[in-house]
Amino acid sequence: MPGETLGRLEKVDLRDVWTKEDSDFTPWLAREENLSVLAGTLGLELELEAEEKAVGPFRADILCRDISSTDTDSISWVLIENQLERTDHNHLGQLLTYASGLEAVTIIWIASDFREEHRSTLDWLNRITDTGFHFFGLEVELWRIGDSLAAPKFNIVSKPNDWSRSVAQAARAMDDSEPSETHIKRQAYWTAFQTVLNETAGPISDNRTPKPKRRIVYRIGRGGFQFATVIVPTRQEIRSELYLSGRNATAHFRLLHEQKDNIEHECDYELDWQELPDARASRIAISLNNVDPWNEDDWPRQHEWLATRLNDLHRVFAHRVRALNADDWRPADDEEEPPED
Repeated sequence: MPGETLGRLEKVDLRDVWTKEDSDFTPWLAREENLSVLAGTLGLELELEAEEKAVGPFRADILCRDISSTDTDSISWVLIENQLERTDHNHLGQLLTYASGLEAVTIIWIASDFREEHRSTLDWLNRITDTGFHFFGLEVELWRIGDSLAAPKFNIVSKPNDWSRSVAQAARAMDDSEPSETHIKRQAYWTAFQTVLNETAGPISDNRTPKPKRRIVYRIGRGGFQFATVIVPTRQEIRSELYLSGRNATAHFRLLHEQKDNIEHECDYELDWQELPDARASRIAISLNNVDPWNEDDWPRQHEWLATRLNDLHRVFAHRVRALNADDWRPADDEEEPPED
């Protein structure tokens, strides 16, 4: 019989795989390939920022950024709290503390089993809180077939009202709202720039609908790295840059800085190497100053300059970024290693 070749799903006790939350489950979940499973369940795109992050009197298990939006003018924080047991009041109190300490955040509570009163509380919080806050409750399970490796499964037990619809609405909100004069100017600027960029014989092209943002990012294919073009009319500045973020930003920046002479020789100009330790990020940029981004007569010059520099950065950095290994960096004897949070 054909059916005789089928296996049978067997549920695995979580503690058989993850003995402790802090030393087993949290590090496992923080790995990129496992965060992607969680992110796919929720319809987010998560990039790890820190483990055991202090928020008020508590420490959140995992802190991430939601990078599903290319708008990097603001940060969409995602806090993840784990339990390998049934939900309890202590963890609920911590979640409320996290929410009160941040202006806009998504909070994900993962447990083996949700009490009905805690699920109802998350539903209530999603009804009464500002749209900048989202609360998710997920139960985690492990399953295997025969002697196969155990596989995780996340089941959503609570989510924001109309979550799937709200994600699509948020993406359209900018287009549906009445645009400001600044938004109109930005969109016109980037629309014209996109034409120049796509006509330039370089590795970067862009077929997205231009957004009225101050900063347009271009993915490099590795989390924690972005190329970007930026306009700052108030400082009469435009720039192209490589932006580094995440918990390994300092190590990656220092490793690239060790190649500074070779990199700038290949570019044939000096770069501005900006380490931003307070922001857990760094920037390697080239700027053109004393320019007016709103002067349309000067756009051809500005756009050619931006496109050329952006492709230069891709040419000298892309292969170096893909080869980086944060473990290769060792602080000098008189230099402290960045805290792990």
